Amino acid sequence: MSSEDKEAQEDELLALASIYDEDEFKRVDSLQGGETRICLELPQNFKIFVSGSPTECLQNSGFEYTVCFLPPLVLNFELPPDYPSVSPPVFTLSSKWLSRAQLTALCKHLDNLWEENRGCVVLFAWMQFLKEETLAYLNITSPYELKMCRQENGQSRTSLFPVNSELDCCGAAGAATAQEEILDERAVQDVESLSSLIREILDFDQAQQKKCFNSKMFFCSICFSEKLGSECMYFMECRHIYCKSCLKDYFEIQIRDGQVHCLSCPEPKCSSVATPGQVKELVGEELFARYDRLLLQSSLDLMTDVVYCPRPCCQTPVMQEPGCTMGICSRCNYAFCTLCKMTYHGVSLCKITAEKLMDLRNEYQEADEATKIFLEQRYGKRVIQKALEEMESREWLEKNSKACPCCGTPIEKLDGCNKMTCTGCSQHFCWLCMGSLSRVNPYKHFNDTSSPCFNRLFQAVNVDGDFWAAEDED
Repeated sequence: MSSEDKEAQEDELLALASIYDEDEFKRVDSLQGGETRICLELPQNFKIFVSGSPTECLQNSGFEYTVCFLPPLVLNFELPPDYPSVSPPVFTLSSKWLSRAQLTALCKHLDNLWEENRGCVVLFAWMQFLKEETLAYLNITSPYELKMCRQENGQSRTSLFPVNSELDCCGAAGAATAQEEILDERAVQDVESLSSLIREILDFDQAQQKKCFNSKMFFCSICFSEKLGSECMYFMECRHIYCKSCLKDYFEIQIRDGQVHCLSCPEPKCSSVATPGQVKELVGEELFARYDRLLLQSSLDLMTDVVYCPRPCCQTPVMQEPGCTMGICSRCNYAFCTLCKMTYHGVSLCKITAEKLMDLRNEYQEADEATKIFLEQRYGKRVIQKALEEMESREWLEKNSKACPCCGTPIEKLDGCNKMTCTGCSQHFCWLCMGSLSRVNPYKHFNDTSSPCFNRLFQAVNVDGDFWAAEDED
């Protein structure tokens, strides 16, 4: 190696290391070479569509997505001892989303650039061409459609073919895609399957967008301060941005109050909701566990085919089979009726407790015809009719009778004085104060001046259509 070539190589490698960061350029210390990862500058709203062959074992045969970044072109190079005076760099060019035919066209153009600049360093010119002119050189426009097909030579790897690249026979890309063209060995297609290609595209685009976001400054409309993107977070749907500190306090208050469905964007009239991943990033493990539990609980409550084990010590969610009223708890093995929550009773009607009798009557009276039919099938029409009659009787007794102070038998007063006799136990009692009276002299209660009912034996008695009331003596 001549001193001029060695000095030119060192200067070029040092210049590239100063121009590009470590993610774009890596030098290999053991030899004169390295690796460059070149991200292309895509137009705004660039769409990519990937389709697979019918033999591809995927649920979705196609994939379309708007991307800001595509996985980089990887240029691995090694500088021979007589570079740049005589020989060009030895290189390979690989990509996950370009076909080998397209990579072959790029390799040939890199060779042409070397021929045009023979005797001069060429790595920077190569990198600039790949970064700024690859799309135009290969006639790639949005939407960019790719087709995945298995190779016919029996290999298990899949091949990527461009579908909508408008290649002409005059361009270098057109020459490279001709059927008789021999593919360049330096062109490496780094893709295994359609699913892996989709995953690579999405992951890289998301990572690059996050990297760009973290490096910019944003204004938080909650604390009214500007902060670096790495200290901020944006909602996926609306893209509204707030600092993590403000969102952390906001999320923690909502979770403690049990409002797990209210972790929405603070912007007025905005319905965007934070993802569970964003919540987990901001709040502690204990609060996130509460958030996760309440979110699951609310989701289960909205499912019509989910009931809960009625045992107070269990409360495990149980899936209900369609058309079946039996639920079996997977935790405690308790078999219960999903309607009345009592022990499973087969085809027998659900039993109703006295506490629920009033609720059943009110529900039946206010229900529509379909609901009434359901309640009759669940509890039985006779049970409901009996409940209605019993409740009407109870209401009438409460309004028109009083219970005997001794045995509790309902007594109705139609006429006569206020000294009453129970028909059940023959106990005498006062209709006014409901106190028990002496069996020997029951009227003493009305003649005793110290009694609250003194001289009120005939008070409120209906006499010839008029109510007569005794006058209190001074």
